[in-house]
Amino acid sequence: MDTNTVMAISAKEVKRLRDETGVGMMDCKKALAEANGDFEAAIELLRKKGQKVAAKRADREAKEGVIATAKSDDGATSVLVEVNCETDFVARNGDFQKFAQDIADLALAQRPGDRDALLALPFEDGTVATAVEAMTGKIGEKIDVRRVVVVTSSAGQAVAYIHPGARLGVIVDVVGEGDRETVGRDVAMQVAALNPVALSRDEVPADVKEKEMDIAREVARSEGKPEQIVEKIATGKLDRYYKDNVLTEQPFVKDASIRVRDLLKTANVDVQSYVRFALGD
Repeated sequence: MDTNTVMAISAKEVKRLRDETGVGMMDCKKALAEANGDFEAAIELLRKKGQKVAAKRADREAKEGVIATAKSDDGATSVLVEVNCETDFVARNGDFQKFAQDIADLALAQRPGDRDALLALPFEDGTVATAVEAMTGKIGEKIDVRRVVVVTSSAGQAVAYIHPGARLGVIVDVVGEGDRETVGRDVAMQVAALNPVALSRDEVPADVKEKEMDIAREVARSEGKPEQIVEKIATGKLDRYYKDNVLTEQPFVKDASIRVRDLLKTANVDVQSYVRFALGD
């Protein structure tokens, strides 16, 4: 290594490299020295270091992070992306949050069908996958893009809601002539708070229904109820299950005197579908 070149590396260049990569000052200085002052070569060295860090941390668990969203100008399409890290401290880091938002914006623009398609998308100077590796090196924790969903409403709006703290996100596909944005947000908050298992009772899986009926039958029998009324009791318990766990039948979180289906009817809108991301679930 040329000593004169090393001596010529200025604090300004070190700061420029730090601003460009987000890597610490000492690591930037070492990279510039190793690259004999070549700025692009120094960036490549830091990227390689980031890849090594990513590999070293590949077996670590990344269960913290954020749920990020983006929506189209016409409101018909929204996306949710879960981007993970190891600690809540990093999840609150501005660079990490910007990275997650950039990924969400890219997902909105390119509309990938799944996580693998998202990771393969061109991003910055490489792909989303290589950017994840670089971010791992920059931050020093395992970073992962766990999942993505793109919802496009064919006849309405895909209304997104991110719960404060960005650990929970919902998209609701709302159609109808009423105020879809307002009602969609209310329903999304409902989904976030009560985590329904299905939109309607028809969408509850048959095995779930039968399981609830079996449990109710056994409880009734254990309580000594006559066999001729066990089935009626079990049916009543299943109705209660629907009220607690089916979106349209749940009491509305903002007014428990009505159900979500009443809200939708009054507002002249309907919910076609919903998706819910909870961090780490």
